[in-house]
Amino acid sequence: QVQLVESGGGLVQAGDSLRLSCAASGRTFSPVAMAWFRQAPGKEREFVGRIRWSGGETVYADSVKTRFTISREKVKTTIYLQMNNLRPEDTAVYICAAQRVGSLDYNFWGQGTQVTVSA
Repeated sequence: QVQLVESGGGLVQAGDSLRLSCAASGRTFSPVAMAWFRQAPGKEREFVGRIRWSGGETVYADSVKTRFTISREKVKTTIYLQMNNLRPEDTAVYICAAQRVGSLDYNFWGQGTQVTVSA
């Protein structure tokens, strides 16, 4: 059974940077990809970015493409979300997800970590 645990959220000011972590635990973990989503109060869950586990290729939502960077440390089974030049509209619960090999969907989800950006 795979568990994903996010950390690193907090309260920051506009223009600040923050790095989130998502650590996967389980006997074995070799997903096809992992991703970050976010959900702001009263809004739908939004895709933020994705990283392929094997090759490290990334895809980002247009809203964060120039400011956010996803990376991974495969030996730690951990991905990161480096967020720069944060804006108030980035305020949300940031959620980590993993897609296992052979699946068309994300199969595992973390509990989320709160990011609040003040103006």
